[in-house]
Amino acid sequence: MRRDDRDDPFDDFFREIERMMNDMMDGQNVDVQGPGATDPAGADVHLDVYEEDDTLRVVADIPGVDRESIDLKCDGTVLTLDAAGTTREYHERVQLPATVDEHSARASYNNGILEVTFDRVDDSANIDLS
Repeated sequence: MRRDDRDDPFDDFFREIERMMNDMMDGQNVDVQGPGATDPAGADVHLDVYEEDDTLRVVADIPGVDRESIDLKCDGTVLTLDAAGTTREYHERVQLPATVDEHSARASYNNGILEVTFDRVDDSANIDLS
């Protein structure tokens, strides 16, 4: 038996949350995913950023896309992610919490999970006093 999304008991609840968020944002569009979303083609990216000793790791959940359709760019402080599948598109700009060496980037994509790792760059330089 296939579930009919039109009978989703939470649909009205999520629409009311979206309406309240739009009211709070003075009419600016707030994108809530699910039936009744304002932009069903675009999807919010769930991502986490992990700071480790010498590395910075970004893990993003982007199911439904092919590896070849993922476009990543980094300028050392911002990571830009663009990806498209047959039913979804992802567009995300992530302000990184630390400066990274963008040329050290390593990325993997497996089962809808994208992981990008960067080497951190020291925020300050030692200055020799002569």
